Amino acid sequence: MKQPPMIAPSILSANFAKLGEEVNAVLAAGAGIIHFDVMDNHFVPNLTIGPVVLKSLRKYGITADIDVHLMVEPVDRLVEDFIKAGATIINFHPETTQNVKRLITLCKQNNVKVGLVLNPDKPLDLISEYLADMDTLLLMTVFPGFGGQAFIPDVLTKIAKARDMIDQINKPIRLKVDGGIKTTNIADVSRHGADTFIAGSAIFESKDYKQVIQEMLEKAKI
Repeated sequence: MKQPPMIAPSILSANFAKLGEEVNAVLAAGAGIIHFDVMDNHFVPNLTIGPVVLKSLRKYGITADIDVHLMVEPVDRLVEDFIKAGATIINFHPETTQNVKRLITLCKQNNVKVGLVLNPDKPLDLISEYLADMDTLLLMTVFPGFGGQAFIPDVLTKIAKARDMIDQINKPIRLKVDGGIKTTNIADVSRHGADTFIAGSAIFESKDYKQVIQEMLEKAKI
C-alpha cells in the first residue's frame, strides 16, 4: 500500500560550512527525513562524505531519521560503520556486495531499516527475491555521481512496476525516487507510485525551503 508522501532533502546540495543549520532548516520546513549520499569515486565518479559526518550531525543534535545511500564498492564494511554512526535507514546497490542477504540481516539485527537501490539501467529482477525483507526500495531517476541532473522519464515505467510488486506482497515498503525531482515533475512521479521523494538542488538552491517542500508535498498527494 502506498505510504503518505514524504520529502527527503539530499544534503549533497546543502552548504557544508553550516551543515547542522541546513539540516535543521529543512526539517523545520517540513522534510520528513534527511538523505545522506555516500560516494567513493569508484562505484560512482565522485567522492563525498563518510560516517564521521553522520556521527557529527548526531552530536550536533539532529535526531531525525537519516537515510543513507551507499554508492560504494565493496559496501560491506561501510554498512557496519554507518550503523555505528547512527543511520536510521541504509540503502545499497545489490551489485556492490557478494552477500546481499547478510547485509540485510545485519541491518535488521541492529534495528536499522534497510533497502536496495537500482540505477536506471538495472532491472527490478535484481531485487525481487529480497523485496519481502526490505523496508524501502530506492529507484534512481538519474545515474548517480553528481547533483543537479535531469530526471530520466523512462524510469516512470519501472516505478509503476515496482509499485505493483510492493502492493502484491502487501507490505509497507516505501518506494523512493532520487534524481531530478522538482515541483514540476513530482506529481507525475507520485502518480506512477512513488511515495518518498529525494530532492537536492530543487530545495537547497531555492530561497525558501518551506515553500518548495510544502509545494512538493501538496503536488505529491495523488
